[in-house]
Amino acid sequence: MARHSRKNGMLTARQVAQMLNVHINTVRRWDVRGVLKAYRIGPRGDRRFSREDVALFLANK
Repeated sequence: MARHSRKNGMLTARQVAQMLNVHINTVRRWDVRGVLKAYRIGPRGDRRFSREDVALFLANK
């Protein structure tokens, strides 16, 4: 699945957490609070983050 997420420019919460050097729960909390936009996919509602949204988040931080 990681290969697929790289292909379409979407990142998992774990990948975002590693990029930003924060805990995965922090990334999830930012989604809930609206700080970082997540897209829910699949029947389980897995979070995916666009590379562009993460770049904007870093630029505004």
